[in-house]
Amino acid sequence: MTEAQPNLHTEVDPKLLEILVCPVTKTTLRYDRERQELISDKARLAFPIRDGIPIMLTDEARVLDDQ
Repeated sequence: MTEAQPNLHTEVDPKLLEILVCPVTKTTLRYDRERQELISDKARLAFPIRDGIPIMLTDEARVLDDQ
């Protein structure tokens, strides 16, 4: 018997995405559905989304590489 594969991409409430801003710059965020992150281009940070919940703590954010 095989176990069902968990949904790796839990959807985030679109209304929540509309009101969230970067905690550092207070600018809008870009949603990266594939990586399950909210991106602050201005702050160069990616905030993780875990189980559909955005983690808006700078200590939890990933610093974006310059590319």
